[in-house]
Amino acid sequence: MKPKPVFADPKTDVIFKKIFGQKAHKNLLVELLNSLLELDDAHRIVDIDYLTPEQLPPRHDLKLSILDVKCTDARGTHYVVEMQVIEVEGFQKRVVYNACKAYSTQLGVSDDYPQLNDVIAVTLCDFVLWPQKDEPGGGYKVPMLSRWRMQEQHSGERSLGEVQYVFLELPKYQAGKRPRTTVDKWSHFFRVAPSLERIPEELSEGPYAQALEVARRSNFTEEEWQEYERAKMAEQDFRGGLSLAEKRGEERGEKRGELRGLKRGRREGREQGRKEGELRAQVTTLAEAVLTVLSARGLSISDSVRAQILSTTDPALLASWLARASTAASAEACLASPSVSEHPSDL
Repeated sequence: MKPKPVFADPKTDVIFKKIFGQKAHKNLLVELLNSLLELDDAHRIVDIDYLTPEQLPPRHDLKLSILDVKCTDARGTHYVVEMQVIEVEGFQKRVVYNACKAYSTQLGVSDDYPQLNDVIAVTLCDFVLWPQKDEPGGGYKVPMLSRWRMQEQHSGERSLGEVQYVFLELPKYQAGKRPRTTVDKWSHFFRVAPSLERIPEELSEGPYAQALEVARRSNFTEEEWQEYERAKMAEQDFRGGLSLAEKRGEERGEKRGELRGLKRGRREGREQGRKEGELRAQVTTLAEAVLTVLSARGLSISDSVRAQILSTTDPALLASWLARASTAASAEACLASPSVSEHPSDL
């Protein structure tokens, strides 16, 4: 019989935040960010502050596996870092939107522009975002760890770096069980943690070993374990729904291909299936997000309310519930029809 995994998946929302989203473990986030941002001594992060909900930009869309922190480097400069793990529809656009939102909403009505802190959006991808290769069988044009900022197109001069982007594409990892750099070790940690039976030698020291101890299942409370199980079920539903929709889409496309050409039909079927799968995955993830927020706030969720949330297929309605879940007085109030004052933009 296959042994039960010893460590939880750090890419899962609840575990990612358990490791990197708690003040007690903020040294782990500092170590991770310093590795991914490749900062020299003068610019290394020395402290971070987790932003409270009141300090965050207002968002009415899905916001999972994101940590918003204000960083202070060795020079005393402040900047905001956003970390996102989960893949969602319109992924790149959402990353850009969230980063720009975090930048623009820092100012109050009477504040001055010089008070704006830079924003760096750090994104961990458990999928390949840029699959293009130099040549067939060759390396990727965009490396596993990539950094993006504005550049003047004629001279190549770099400026306007107030909003920057960092991406770590985990499937591009090539170092195997011999990671050398800190980036390799963190990538290795995220990839292999769920399948480990013990802490391996290559991750046995420093922040990597500490992160694995936080992710050790035997250290979970019953509530944390249940929340993790729900998150993994939501992930399985996401992947299963996407796979089934793509399969059905291919079948429809192949039938159309008898009339339009088999190759063209398969392409259309995959696209249609992908869209259906993305919609179904979005609805499932939104519903789980509403339940997670309500549960995390300690609100009682009746069977009827849970059933109503899980059976709802309208992503816009679920998104509105998610937006109210953090402030609603009860689970029932979260699902209640909003008053006119809650949507002044509709007037």
